[in-house]
Amino acid sequence: MVMANTFGAPYYAVIFTSVRTELEALEYDDAARRMLELVGQQPGFLGVESVRGDDGLGITVSYWANEAAILAWKEHPEHREIRERGRSTWYRQCTTRVARVEREYSFGR
Repeated sequence: MVMANTFGAPYYAVIFTSVRTELEALEYDDAARRMLELVGQQPGFLGVESVRGDDGLGITVSYWANEAAILAWKEHPEHREIRERGRSTWYRQCTTRVARVEREYSFGR
């Protein structure tokens, strides 16, 4: 896991929490890599942090400059296709939350 850079508030965070099914992970991993490649090209995208536990629970937080950029990504045809594949095949449960970040605090060595 790599922590995203700090961005200077305000900005937006899209928090995607999911529980994976027991299906083959290879296709999922390929799709996840493609989404990371594609989202990195989207205007207004600031960064991403993602982690998944051995129990299948995952949390991905993507950071965005504004709500228009979030909506453009949501409507991107390839992202929309992969999102539907996730709902039909890869996820038992998922939730997406969108939040405006007003402040941030950091510590690091």
